[in-house]
Amino acid sequence: METNRKDDLNSPLLQHRDDVVVAISEKTRTLVFKVVGITCASCVASIESALGGIEGVQSVMVSVLQGRAVVKYVPEIISAKRIKEAVEDTGFEVADFPEQDNAMCRVKIKGMACTSCSESVERALRMVDGIKKAVVGLALGEAKIHFDPNITDTNHIIQAIEEDAGFGAELISSGNDLSKLYLKLGGSTSSDDFTTIQRSLESLEGVNHIEVDPGQQIVIISYEPNVVGPRSLIQCIQEAGDGSNTYQATLYTPPREGEMERQQEILMYRNQFLWSCLFSVPIFVSSMVLPMLPPSGDWLEYKVFNMLNIGMLLRWILCTPVQFVIGKRFYAGSYNALKRKSANMDVLVALGTNAAYFYSIYVMIKALSSDSFEGQDFFETSSMLISFILLGKYLEVLAKGKTSDALAKLTELAPETACLLTLDSAGNLISETEIDTKLIEKNDILKIVPGAKIPVDGLVIDGQCHVNESMITGEALPVSKGPGDKVIGGTVNENGYIRVKATHVGSETTLSQIVELVEAAQLAKAPVQKLADQIAKVFVPIVVLAAFLTWLGWFIPGETGLYPRSWIPTSMDAFEFALEFAISVLVIACPCALGLATPTAVMVATGKGASLGVLIKGGNALQNAHKIKTIVFDKTGTLTVGKPAVVSFQLFSVISEEEFCGMTIAAEINSEHPIAKAVVEHTRLLRQKHGFENDQLTEVKDFKVHPGAGVSGKIGEKAILVGNRRLMQMFNVPIGVEVDTYVSENEHLARTCVLVAVEETIAGGFAVTDPVKPEASLVISYLRSMHISSVMVTGDNWATATAIGSQVGIDKVFAETDPLGKADKIKELQLQGASVAMVGDGINDSPALVAADVGMAIGAGTDVAIEAADIVLMKSNLEDVVTAIDLSRKTMSRIRLNYMWALGYNILGVPVAAGVMYPLIGIRLPPWLASACMAASSVSVVCSSLLLQYYNKPLHAKVG
Repeated sequence: METNRKDDLNSPLLQHRDDVVVAISEKTRTLVFKVVGITCASCVASIESALGGIEGVQSVMVSVLQGRAVVKYVPEIISAKRIKEAVEDTGFEVADFPEQDNAMCRVKIKGMACTSCSESVERALRMVDGIKKAVVGLALGEAKIHFDPNITDTNHIIQAIEEDAGFGAELISSGNDLSKLYLKLGGSTSSDDFTTIQRSLESLEGVNHIEVDPGQQIVIISYEPNVVGPRSLIQCIQEAGDGSNTYQATLYTPPREGEMERQQEILMYRNQFLWSCLFSVPIFVSSMVLPMLPPSGDWLEYKVFNMLNIGMLLRWILCTPVQFVIGKRFYAGSYNALKRKSANMDVLVALGTNAAYFYSIYVMIKALSSDSFEGQDFFETSSMLISFILLGKYLEVLAKGKTSDALAKLTELAPETACLLTLDSAGNLISETEIDTKLIEKNDILKIVPGAKIPVDGLVIDGQCHVNESMITGEALPVSKGPGDKVIGGTVNENGYIRVKATHVGSETTLSQIVELVEAAQLAKAPVQKLADQIAKVFVPIVVLAAFLTWLGWFIPGETGLYPRSWIPTSMDAFEFALEFAISVLVIACPCALGLATPTAVMVATGKGASLGVLIKGGNALQNAHKIKTIVFDKTGTLTVGKPAVVSFQLFSVISEEEFCGMTIAAEINSEHPIAKAVVEHTRLLRQKHGFENDQLTEVKDFKVHPGAGVSGKIGEKAILVGNRRLMQMFNVPIGVEVDTYVSENEHLARTCVLVAVEETIAGGFAVTDPVKPEASLVISYLRSMHISSVMVTGDNWATATAIGSQVGIDKVFAETDPLGKADKIKELQLQGASVAMVGDGINDSPALVAADVGMAIGAGTDVAIEAADIVLMKSNLEDVVTAIDLSRKTMSRIRLNYMWALGYNILGVPVAAGVMYPLIGIRLPPWLASACMAASSVSVVCSSLLLQYYNKPLHAKVG
């Protein structure tokens, strides 16, 4: 019989990812930090190429949207510090870099007998480079070690204990998932006060790391929620003071990560745009509007000296601050790009504006020194270019901020306060206190009234209610909850009064882990992004070459009279006429739109998926899902409800029913498979029905699980087997005619038979049925309409599997398959050229989930399956399989549309800017209008991606 990992209250629904800040694995680590100054895909390409060529760096991913880099590296070959220096050498600034890493791990130490043993372990640990602090507890038999993960890791620590100290060692936890508490201090003024508070906190068990900011009076505490809680930490600070000094500590809420930077970026672009408008609008009016409204603009033609008039002088005065003060960011960006031997949008803007500005300076000097020179200045071109580009950037950052709206809404689901109950030993209420949600500790009892949000994950211990979980799982109908049921933080109690015991708080809650998973997914780059990365490397040089050829193409024929002189405006000569076309080509080309095409769509899609209860782990999974042609389904808990029930029971030997029930329970109680649970529950009911008084369980020895078959063990001197027909055959247990008839009859009714053999003789059997999910046949039918074939792979017998397959409409069925066999079936299908997805829920499904092109885990399944999967279906509803694939297809279509727009815009826009249409219909694109088009292209791509926010589930819409 198949087995699942125990899903007890200590295991959160979604496990923490190891790549959030600095993750420790066996051979590689992942480093995440912020890179300041990334503006387009060429910036990303230069950073990735700079780091990718360094020995020891395995992979580099840079997000142009979030300005963050994810670097996987081998610490034995290269240090994190060297990676930071390599990024800075490319001209970018690195922020939020974990300079002083302080990872923590807990290690179980075997064989310590006295204090000299613990001291020898501490000495051995202190000799290891990178270990900052090691405390060994003799009574607990554990060591808590603080170390720098850039220098050492848990493998070296365990090796030091085992080889240098001579004790057995086993890793308990790596401490990467620590909860953090931010507190605002009061009453502390001197460095001695902060030292006192820090020492007091360090003395508490469960406190792993403390950061103190004396300037802002803030302390950041990393702690283990299983050991110590936030209220205990606040109390510790308050008790640290003596009679003369009293300390206070209150909760401090730091700005949401990235939100402050985004708001500052929006404010910066807005202010720069408004300042540029203050200068650019008068320039535009003086050069374009007033000359067309005589005599209003006549005063602009008054000569100051020689041919230099007031209009030209005024435009120069107004344009210079725009060019060199407001536009200095383009100079800085160009310098850094060229220094790292690459080019980006800043280079194009700087070239275009400088060409216009300095040519205008040349015209101005000629006018000042000549009494007959007539020339056209381009000051309005320079200033209007910068103004429109800043407007585009302002609109772009506004739009990009909306791509993470779904994620922001998730983070805001948890209520700010909760009602804490204090109970006596008998469970009677002593007091009620309203506290901040961040102060909730494990095992707290919370009161949830109708209409209130549930603050943290927990277990209902009293009361009945219906909970609206749509904001987490996407399930529209309220779910009934009673004593023993789990509730998720952020969901709403529709009606009824309940008491909840907190089981997961802080970063362990389902809501926190969903947010963490989606954030990590939004960083991951989809393979389709490689197209933009390749184009970005050559884009700017090609555009500069095109601009130069455009200038030559108009200047030389103009000078030699190859086209009519009437084509050139009267206020210009051939050089100026050609220069306008060249500047238009420089500024209309936009590499930014290409760079934004994929990441904006991935961000919106993963956020939208999370709000629908479909968690997509990154751009790779999102892209692979749209290519799926075959889906392999597990049976139990996937196509079926996963709550089997025994429908018949029969004895086949002279063993007493009481003994049979006792032995069956003793064997099956150790298995977590749903069928095993059903057998145990039914057997207990039989004991109660017949009044068997002995409720004490017999101990099973030599217990062993046989995946896909059942379990075996010894009870006293008797060998017992509980499982399917295959298990009996493995142990050569004869199956008589009576047993075979019973099994065959039930299997043809889509029932699973569990046989119990004692001392190589089948003593009895159970027929178990697991009803098919009501939406299963509809989902299979809808997948067929999407040209996706469905396959079922199960460890159950052929008769039952075939019956279930016919019920749901699956023709291709593989039965009696063990976990590795499921993975082999996936590989066989892949060898036939199909892109294969696997949908499962148990530990036995995890090899197949990993082997598939896309693994989808049912959210109610085990955390091993969820960890192995690429997509997690929070609702355990098969309709979400359709949703995941359809969302992937819609997202890839949107990405393709974004690329078509971005590439098409450049392919069409550059020739128009170069003047291809001018000889035919007399249309030319002034540089300032070209810059407006360029700004609009990036905004339009982001807005195109934002349309994914309006995505609706196809199957839900069809049913509803």
